[in-house]
Amino acid sequence: MDATDNPLLAYFNANPGRLIDKWEHYFDAYHRHLARFRGRPVTLVEIGVFHGGSLQMWKHYFGDQARIVGVDINPRALQLAEPGIEILIGDQADPAFLQQLAAKLGRIDILIDDGGHTMAQQIRTLQGLYPAVADDGVVLVEDVHTSYWQDYGGGFRNPYSFIEFSKQLVDQLNGWHSRDTHSFVPNEFTQRTRSIHYYDSIVVFEKGAHPRPRPCQSGTPSFEGDTFTSLGPTTR
Repeated sequence: MDATDNPLLAYFNANPGRLIDKWEHYFDAYHRHLARFRGRPVTLVEIGVFHGGSLQMWKHYFGDQARIVGVDINPRALQLAEPGIEILIGDQADPAFLQQLAAKLGRIDILIDDGGHTMAQQIRTLQGLYPAVADDGVVLVEDVHTSYWQDYGGGFRNPYSFIEFSKQLVDQLNGWHSRDTHSFVPNEFTQRTRSIHYYDSIVVFEKGAHPRPRPCQSGTPSFEGDTFTSLGPTTR
């Protein structure tokens, strides 16, 4: 996708505002998952303010009805507030702060974690704020390549990394199909998560109603005597 197809990339390439620091391939994932929110009264929360440029980009992309909130641990970020952009100060690794943040903001439509990128920060932020994300909302956890870096608390196949944590959520997404109920069963995450998408360095969670799946069939069997299960044909 180039700038003619992606207004976020077009904005970035002609950036009239503050510094933005992103991986180039992020813009495709952003537009793919976030375009449906444009022009709507949505609340976007980005953890990790940096120089404030991405907050300006989101404001431009989503329009005047959007509420853009930046969260950072560094108080100097307060200087970057402007009309349409709020700045809140706190530690994303602190569950108490995350609880206060959720109470203050109410419904969060889009949550972007571009904060400190340590394992504790990423995991606690997802755990603490996921319930506050709207039923049709989106969570993007960025720079998850730090899951492979020991100095961020990660390491290849480290069971405490965010990537390994998210792999367990893939299992939970498929919880309706569990035949091993002593190990895992459908839970609130199963029932409120529609999909998980993996990109280089980003994991995207799309929320949505996810009731027990129903198999369905249509058409006439091509082979006499075949019977069908929800997993496909079985010949007798």
